[in-house]
Amino acid sequence: MAAPVPPVSPPGPTVLVVDDDPDVRAAVVDGLAVEGYDVRDAADGLAALSAVAAAPPAAIVLDLAMPVLDGLAVCRRLRELGDRTPILVLTARDAVSDRVAGLDAGADDYLVKPFALDELLARLRALLRRAAPGPSGAADGPGDAPGRLGYADLTVDPATRTGERGGTPLEFTRTEFTLLELFLRHPGQVLPRDTIQQHVWGADFGPESNSLSVYIGYLRRKLEAAGAPRLLHTVHGIGYRLADQ
Repeated sequence: MAAPVPPVSPPGPTVLVVDDDPDVRAAVVDGLAVEGYDVRDAADGLAALSAVAAAPPAAIVLDLAMPVLDGLAVCRRLRELGDRTPILVLTARDAVSDRVAGLDAGADDYLVKPFALDELLARLRALLRRAAPGPSGAADGPGDAPGRLGYADLTVDPATRTGERGGTPLEFTRTEFTLLELFLRHPGQVLPRDTIQQHVWGADFGPESNSLSVYIGYLRRKLEAAGAPRLLHTVHGIGYRLADQ
């Protein structure tokens, strides 16, 4: 009697890895493949846009410094086309201004080179969780989004991850909006750091991660544009609070 054939596991989410360094690209591709992802790769930004047009991936791991078309240009082009695929950018520059440039171009998260593969996998899992379809089967669609949220002179639209404060239009990345939405749904409450990290990034990030403080800084930069007063306040030793004073 023949032994039963074990069931074949369906392929995991498709991830496009874009990096002009063949060694880095191969290492990331191999690491993701071992974790069960269906991985494709491209060596420059122009090839990346072609790959996305041919078969949209579930997520993109994108180097910023590349020939032909750099990562910032790729981000901007995809967002201009209305493509909301989660993008994790890789950069060899650790200056805040460089990270902000990537996020402003439309990236959802960043990772500074050199990086540990485990951290890249954790950030990718977090992005895919936040982009997962809701009960109706559509991710980030207007049918799944609740009504507009607001606090003081800030209003935001969950369907588009855009908003306005004092007449100034605002746009948020996926990670920024997930964080801001948590505060908007708990105004005035002091939210502990570990509670916030669990909500935004899940259990993949330990207390030593500085992602929360970095993203609080990004949100403050946008919310306080044109000299607007602070809304996100640090409660030392505990966490943060949304308050208009």
